[in-house]
Amino acid sequence: MDFELTTEQLNMQQMAREYVEKEVIPVAAEYDEKEEMPVDLVRRMISQGFSTISVPENYGGAGMDDLTLCLVIEELGRGCAGIATGVGANSLATLPIILAGNEEQKNKYLSDICCGKLASFCLTEPNAGSDVSAIATTAIKEGSEYVINGNKCFITNGTYADYYVVFAVINPKKGARSLTPFIVEKGTAGLDATRKERKMGIRASNTAEVTFNDVRIPEENLLGKENGGFRVAMETFDISRPMIAALAVGLARAAYEAARQYAKERVQFGRPIIQQQAIQFMLADMAIEIEAARSLYLKAAGMVGKGSKSLSAYSAMAKAYAGDMVMRVTVDALQVLGGYGYTREYPLEKYMRDAKIMQIYEGTNQIQRLIIANSIISGRI
Repeated sequence: MDFELTTEQLNMQQMAREYVEKEVIPVAAEYDEKEEMPVDLVRRMISQGFSTISVPENYGGAGMDDLTLCLVIEELGRGCAGIATGVGANSLATLPIILAGNEEQKNKYLSDICCGKLASFCLTEPNAGSDVSAIATTAIKEGSEYVINGNKCFITNGTYADYYVVFAVINPKKGARSLTPFIVEKGTAGLDATRKERKMGIRASNTAEVTFNDVRIPEENLLGKENGGFRVAMETFDISRPMIAALAVGLARAAYEAARQYAKERVQFGRPIIQQQAIQFMLADMAIEIEAARSLYLKAAGMVGKGSKSLSAYSAMAKAYAGDMVMRVTVDALQVLGGYGYTREYPLEKYMRDAKIMQIYEGTNQIQRLIIANSIISGRI
């Protein structure tokens, strides 16, 4: 597979890199410390196209491929994993609309999102994380409306979203076999998203509990067909997991670059510590792992839209490897700085806190290994 980037992709990558240097890195520590999402900045980034690169042009997006989107997400991750999560969540929420929405829905919602509206992907529940079949939120049809009841948790952008893509069962007796996605608009009676989570990392993103208490929506807000939600959710994850891998690579790059720079400047025993072989080997291992993770996400992202039966496996590989990689890299990068790395004077402690979530969201890395193993058993890889 040829990973040589096109001129257009290189230009998008450079644009994102320059934007991050100017707008994101200078405020990352502040919003992490305050545990706040820079809502205006995130909306500006969305309206400028950072999360809608792969949305078709006729709906307001750039109409580029998912590989290009991942390249941009890597740059955002280098700037701040929390802010990047807020931006990336919009990409995640657009996928069910792209995959299952009709033309009227795409024209309305995708166009709004491309103009800066925030969206949330609402699947996870208190008792339904890795086990999607345990989803208990219901959407019962009454006349020309659906009535939604239930709780969703760990929802990115939940407090500020304009649109919620909600997965609910329409027949409790059938459970996940009746899973169906809907769009719920901000301000709908019975919708509440005021409880925010206090997190270890990615503190510059907003994570909230979203509750639905007799929320009534018109039947035209159903995405796709009834009972089609499980397929939509799984296809969404196949596309979104390389994005998480790219985000992890960007974060790992930031940690590696900080450690490399510090090693050049820190003098011990009469010379910069980068001249010590112990430090050289640590930096070399970081560089190897970052490059390997990037190659995996590039391959997986390049497979999107090509009908490959092994996409699920390679998306899972990219996400699992990159998630584990960024933990190893941030731990070792902090070690290069020693005691200074453990203080808030340097960004390494933030990088290390931010890294942990990469092994958890979009499906834990244990779940990714199950997906890969199932693909091995079935002969798809």
